[in-house]
Amino acid sequence: MAPIKNLNRREFLGSAATVAASISIVPSNVIAGLGKIPPSDQITVANIGCGTQGLREMGELLQNPKVRVVSVCDVNKYTENYIDWSPYGIRDDMRKTLGDDTWWSKVKGIAGGRDVGQAYVEKYYEKNSPSGTYKGCTSYEDFREFFAKEKGVDAVKIMTPDHTHASIALAAMNQGIHVVTHKPISNRLLEGRKVIERAKSSGVITHLLAWSDRPEYRQIKAWMDEGLIGELKEIHNWSYRPVWQQWTKRPAGNETIPKGFNWDLWLGPVPEMDYHKNYTHNVFRGWYDFGGGSVADMGHYSLFPLFETLGINKSPISAKAFGTTTREEINGVYQWVKNDVAFPASCMIKWKFPEQASLPSFDLIWYDGGMKPFAPEELEIDDKETPEEGLMLVGTKGKILGGFRGEDPVLLPESKMDTRPTSEKIDSKNVERNTSAWVEAIQSGKQTPGSFIRAQTITDTINLGAVALRAGKKVDFDSTTLKITNDAEANKLLSREYRKGWEI
Repeated sequence: MAPIKNLNRREFLGSAATVAASISIVPSNVIAGLGKIPPSDQITVANIGCGTQGLREMGELLQNPKVRVVSVCDVNKYTENYIDWSPYGIRDDMRKTLGDDTWWSKVKGIAGGRDVGQAYVEKYYEKNSPSGTYKGCTSYEDFREFFAKEKGVDAVKIMTPDHTHASIALAAMNQGIHVVTHKPISNRLLEGRKVIERAKSSGVITHLLAWSDRPEYRQIKAWMDEGLIGELKEIHNWSYRPVWQQWTKRPAGNETIPKGFNWDLWLGPVPEMDYHKNYTHNVFRGWYDFGGGSVADMGHYSLFPLFETLGINKSPISAKAFGTTTREEINGVYQWVKNDVAFPASCMIKWKFPEQASLPSFDLIWYDGGMKPFAPEELEIDDKETPEEGLMLVGTKGKILGGFRGEDPVLLPESKMDTRPTSEKIDSKNVERNTSAWVEAIQSGKQTPGSFIRAQTITDTINLGAVALRAGKKVDFDSTTLKITNDAEANKLLSREYRKGWEI
């Protein structure tokens, strides 16, 4: 199906099909006062997901003169029970964006939901409105209703839990709307493939926010091209994550669903289960149903740009994994806890990659939860240890060691660095949430370096790792037939059991 042409603001306001909706839209001559860029040249964006991360990143959207946020969507209306990394971090960021030190002065906890998102947007645009008021941001509980009613949106930014990314992205692309999403594209391999294929056929601009331009990786590749580490054998990547609470089995007992929170919509494609707060907000990614674990949370940031730089575009052919185990006391006897519902507190995953265009076959090993590779001999001789988080490439003649995303890379042994230039520096604070790449891509009609169509290998890799963890054994993967070839049960884990009406 050919993509539907996106309407600019003037076309939107002039469309007979949207007269009813235009009641809540501020006239274009008023919006023109919100910035120097004419409304017809701005990208209209809907923010789907107004939890902690959605609100944290919204300030950058609002302050970008090329962007106008016109709608928000979240299954939660308003609660003050969110969990974050600090009690006032989001509040203080919002105050800075708004220039208002009293914002959220009466909030008792960490607030979130579509009411917060809508109020934030309208408060920001109100500052520069000639009338001193602004009511140009619509609000929706259900993303399906949003797509049915809003016809003038250029792009959606998906900030929901992982398990609904695919459903929302497909709905957007089916209407010719550009898609920007937080990682992952999907937390199931086959869903990810379907989203990527739709991105290719729809022609819309897509962008996975985990992409970043990393000059450190270009330095690493230059050293590899010089032959300084010989042929690549292994890539090691490790993180201290998870940084959220983990569980080993489903929570016991029932909890009351908070007022204004649509649990049925939050579940989306996942089969029915009772509500519990330990599934939602900042802990969802620890569950196989809803998240992708630490490797999806952080591995996208380190590995997606590395794959792009090194030309790794063929998916792994196998994966195996080991995770933390535990016991619990029952009637005075310790019993094994079989965890088939959540990612372990720590794990190691090893993927085997086939030969690439310019690389031999190699292994990729991921570590999290405090696990990391022991210091190689080149560090031990100087009584040094591997860093808390890091990246290490092992070749037949040497090694390269850097930070988690290759920051400050060095050749090992470090004596090789005596005559080597240091790598180009980068402002890593902005690479994950920088909107310029996808905004400029939408304006120019050209795909970004972080497009979905470039993300198949990273999406396959992350999701195959989760399959290996759940299967508890090595799984062999055929990327052409999209099947686990050595275990029929593990093959089922490439997809999910869908609730009726949510099939993909």
